[in-house]
Amino acid sequence: MEEFSKYDFSAINIKKKVAVRFRKFSKEISKSNTEALAAMLNFFDWNDLSPNDNLGVKNERTNKRINAVIAILKNIEKHQTKPMTAMLQTLFEETTNLEKEEESFGFETPLVTSENEELEYYREGYYNLKEKYHTLKLQMDDILSKVTYVKSNFGKGSFKLDIDITTLKELKKQL
Repeated sequence: MEEFSKYDFSAINIKKKVAVRFRKFSKEISKSNTEALAAMLNFFDWNDLSPNDNLGVKNERTNKRINAVIAILKNIEKHQTKPMTAMLQTLFEETTNLEKEEESFGFETPLVTSENEELEYYREGYYNLKEKYHTLKLQMDDILSKVTYVKSNFGKGSFKLDIDITTLKELKKQL
């Protein structure tokens, strides 16, 4: 803040009612009447406004800005708020359903298995997977034996698979 001794003061004649109103407003926003008046002038300059401008909805530029804000809010509501609300509501419903189901279940003590039983369980799983792998390998060998190279007159050649449609459908079902 610059000191008042550096300023040259000038008197302006204004009505008493307006002067009282200005002094009250000036105390709310700054330390002196000069600073308040400077801030008001800066506001009008920076925002390219005139005190005679109508800042209501009738102003086309303001109207466009308001419509843009409304469109943004509607978009947020449509794509974020409503789906999130629906997901949360579904989650709460599921939680209450699970709580009801938990009350109806009678949890018993789990069965203790021995080390040998557990080892046998995993050994069976290993052998089952090994058998499935072997079967799949045989099927792939069979399919690859039916692949032939076809030379093209234009560009690169391609591979052709010689199987009928029923065999192909069976393979799809197995996979």
